[in-house]
Amino acid sequence: MQNTSDIAQIEQANAAGLQPVVFVHGLWLLQSSWDRWAELFAEAGYAPVALSWPDDPDTVAEANAHPEILANKTIGQIADHLAGLIGKLDRRPAIVGHSFGGLLTQILAGRGLATAAVAISPAPFRGVLPLPLSALRSSAPVLTNPANVHRAVPLTYEQFRYAFGNAVGEEEAKELYQTYAVPAPGAPLFQAATANFNPWTEAKVDTTNPDRGPLLVVAGEFDHTVPWAIANASYKQQLHNPGLTEIVKIPGRGHALTIDAGWREVAGTARQFIQRFV
Repeated sequence: MQNTSDIAQIEQANAAGLQPVVFVHGLWLLQSSWDRWAELFAEAGYAPVALSWPDDPDTVAEANAHPEILANKTIGQIADHLAGLIGKLDRRPAIVGHSFGGLLTQILAGRGLATAAVAISPAPFRGVLPLPLSALRSSAPVLTNPANVHRAVPLTYEQFRYAFGNAVGEEEAKELYQTYAVPAPGAPLFQAATANFNPWTEAKVDTTNPDRGPLLVVAGEFDHTVPWAIANASYKQQLHNPGLTEIVKIPGRGHALTIDAGWREVAGTARQFIQRFV
């Protein structure tokens, strides 16, 4: 089901005639996590479009009250949903994604749908081999129970603190948890975890398509969920592409780098990269 907010943003972008920038959220967040980014990019003369995943509720409160709405979403289903929405734009957008949104951004760019792409702390895909212990611990709330493949799983505050908020203070971590955290479908994590054992996995990226466009991978220095080893391995896979591929490490930041108090630094890094090409 398409979110009415998605269609409204697309129509607004088409009417404005400005270069669209699509934002893709990851697990445990909603499209509202990009609100401040959208304002910043609009001020810079872009048409921001923060897309939802299939059936995403409009609010964090609704998502937490009805987690079943979020269950049983796969990587392929989400990617196809986003591709369909992007196809309604009059101009090919730049695409920015965080976490599993970073993986989806690379999938979409690999389909030739982006003029430029920024994958922030991107979840791993087939061919990305490192599996640091912190990443295993961050995904354990889902992966330790096989039944979670068909569920939407919330994080406790302690789990969120480790996976997202380890590089911020306690007070800020609690505020981020209360403001942004929602249950997440378990299926994508299981797909990513088994990608290197499944030749038919949906957690795969076409890294060789010459129409992929320029790509920037952004990593947080202290990210527990997507540590440098994973982000750097994704970057090395993307070097197979004839297009420009770059990587940058943001010092002192964890997985919450797109929503914490230092979000402007990350947004500025993404914007500067996009400005070079669109």
